[in-house]
Amino acid sequence: MATAPTPSAPTSSQSTASAAPTMRHRRRRVEGIYYLFLLPALLLFTLSITLPAAMGVFYSFTNSIGFGDWDFIGLINYQALFTDPAIWESYGFTMLFAVTTVVVVNIVAFLLAVGLTSRIHLKTPLRAIFVIPMVVSGIIIAYVFNYLFSNSLPVLGQKAGIAALSESILANPDLAWLAIVFVTAWQAIPSTLLIYIAGLLSIPGDVYEASSIDGASKLQTLMRITVPLVAGYVVINVIISFKNFLNSYDIIMGLTEGGPGTSTRSIAMTIVTGFTGGDYAYQMANATVFFLIILMLSAVQLAATRGRNVF
Repeated sequence: MATAPTPSAPTSSQSTASAAPTMRHRRRRVEGIYYLFLLPALLLFTLSITLPAAMGVFYSFTNSIGFGDWDFIGLINYQALFTDPAIWESYGFTMLFAVTTVVVVNIVAFLLAVGLTSRIHLKTPLRAIFVIPMVVSGIIIAYVFNYLFSNSLPVLGQKAGIAALSESILANPDLAWLAIVFVTAWQAIPSTLLIYIAGLLSIPGDVYEASSIDGASKLQTLMRITVPLVAGYVVINVIISFKNFLNSYDIIMGLTEGGPGTSTRSIAMTIVTGFTGGDYAYQMANATVFFLIILMLSAVQLAATRGRNVF
């Protein structure tokens, strides 16, 4: 008795080919209600950020003072930026301050994270204490330290007979920036610390057990195991911190207001001061150049973190 032929099962290539159009169709199909929910946020972002930014770029090619009549002057504002000593000074200070603070913040935060993830007593309360500066406003922190640097510290310096501390460090054009680095680092360390703690806690304990069995010292374990395994977190912290410090304004304003003279005036302070001082279009050109720098740093961050198993 003849039996009916059993249909052969489709091959994997046939299954993939038949499923591909369906998958592509499913990926392309988006319910219209989702765009309706997206519309308010998109409209708010456009009106509050995109449109003012586009207008600012346009006015950077004019001689506008922020109101009234204006004339189109082309690239004159941009040409003047590269020959303005005040602009170069603000960029030089900002870069020096940002690089120094990034180094200080990341080294201190990493060492604290190592200590707070080790087998020590009261590490949970200590973690809570160390993150307190992160929740305090920067301008409040700046005013508190301004009082300490201007009053308390000079009094202690005079009583101790230390001439270098007998006067306010904020009045010294060569040392005022160090006070800004200290206060900025004091506030920025907690957020960097939390990221490093997350990275250290993600390292499997078996790795440390194996290194202990092999007889590795604490320093060897730190340098050859811990640091390489949290390298992705280091890259993220360095780039994010650098971008944040480039935009520093409130702490500098509360501590020195850009002084003594203009020795601690950051790029952000220069731009804001120009807006209120009649250099609207000129500082819009400065802001546009500064935006492009931040944009390039963001591109570097994306390239550096792409493919890393972080977060």
